[in-house]
Amino acid sequence: MERSTIDLWVGLFMVAGLGALTILALKVSNMGSLGSNETYSLTAEFTNIGGLKPRAAVKSSGVVVGRVSGITFDNDKFVARVTMNVDAKYKFPQDTSASILTAGLLGEQYVGFEGGADDKMLAPGATLKLTQSAVVLEKLISQFMYNKAAEGSGSK
Repeated sequence: MERSTIDLWVGLFMVAGLGALTILALKVSNMGSLGSNETYSLTAEFTNIGGLKPRAAVKSSGVVVGRVSGITFDNDKFVARVTMNVDAKYKFPQDTSASILTAGLLGEQYVGFEGGADDKMLAPGATLKLTQSAVVLEKLISQFMYNKAAEGSGSK
C-alpha cells in the first residue's frame, strides 16, 4: 500500500470515530431525539421536583412519550410548574396521574404518567390534576434516623 492510501484510510477512520463520539454525546445529553414530531403541551404542578431537569424523559409504562420542556416556579401557590411536550400519537385520559420517578436508586429523574379510566382525553395545554412529587432520599434517611432516635429515647 502506498503512503497516501494509508493516510486516506486513517482519515476515514478518524471521521467515523468523531461521528460516533458526536452521536454518543447527543444520546447522553438527551438531545438524540431532535426529530420534528408533532407534539402537544401538558403541565403539572409539584411541591418538590427533586433533580428533575428540562429535556428529562416523560414515560408511560416504560415508553418515552415526551420530554420536559420547561420548569418554572409559581410565586402564588409556591409550587413548581412542569411543562411537558408529549408526542401527538400518544393520548391520555383526563384522570392521568403524573409522578416524578427515579431511574434506579440514584439515577436520573423523569416524569411518569399512569393512565386513568376516563373516557375523555387530555386536551393540548391541559393541566394534570393528580401529581406525586419526587421522593428525596435525604428526607427519607433523616426521617428514618429521627424515628430511630425517638424509639431509643422512649424505651428508657
